[in-house]
Amino acid sequence: MAKRAGGGRSRMDLRREAEAAEARDKDKDKDEVEEVEEEADAESDADEGDGDEDAPKKKPAKKKKPAAPKAPKKPAAKRVRAAKEVRHKAVWVVFDNASKRVEAFPYNQKADAEALLAKKIQEKEGKATFYLNLVKEPLE
Repeated sequence: MAKRAGGGRSRMDLRREAEAAEARDKDKDKDEVEEVEEEADAESDADEGDGDEDAPKKKPAKKKKPAAPKAPKKPAAKRVRAAKEVRHKAVWVVFDNASKRVEAFPYNQKADAEALLAKKIQEKEGKATFYLNLVKEPLE
């Protein structure tokens, strides 16, 4: 076997060893199955001499390979509750120069909101600025 510069075995060497070990295990399993079959043949030969042909023949029991150990289960993840969706309504709001609400109107009354906006602009004659904006408010 070739040694690596670091002193350990290479991956190829380890793989060859693993394949050789598997081949040996398979040979052992085949030998055990053959022995069981030979014993079954010997029993069936003895049964034939009895003259009891109606009796069912016994099949040889196969050895089961040990099951691989199961990985431990992970603890269940904690459920995170989704935040409830809050419904909103749209309203038209008239704001002044300082972004303070002057008055709010339902969405379907835009014409009334625009009329108030025009009235406020005429009253102040350019001294103050007013504007109209669509705002979404949570439903109550």
